[in-house]
Amino acid sequence: MSRMMFPNLPVSDVTATRKFFDGLGFEFNDQFCDAQTACMVINEHTMVMLLETAKFKDFIAGDICDTSKAREVLLCVSAESRDEVDSLVDTAIAAGGSAWMEPQDQGFMYGRAFRDLDGHVWEVMWMDPAVTQG
Repeated sequence: MSRMMFPNLPVSDVTATRKFFDGLGFEFNDQFCDAQTACMVINEHTMVMLLETAKFKDFIAGDICDTSKAREVLLCVSAESRDEVDSLVDTAIAAGGSAWMEPQDQGFMYGRAFRDLDGHVWEVMWMDPAVTQG
């Protein structure tokens, strides 16, 4: 059995967050969505649970990280090309996200990052398939 992964992130407005990521081309599994939750599909084994702050607090003890001051996690998604990296990050910024860090270009690997509406960092990375097939 393959393991599945469900990162959970607090968001201030699940409707706005879903619209933001929908605009980036992500799909949602409506079976696990409600007024306070959006289940964003990364692939068949990975889904990001976007929970409104009050609902997120039901699952934790302690405080939620203030993303204006600190990073609680770096999320990285792959892209099929360098152009797709640029397109996805540029689209995120145009939709209300913000640029984060400088692009990383190592020749065989290229990445950029953005902060979403709630300040979570999303890296988008392309790696030359010839390198990964080693």
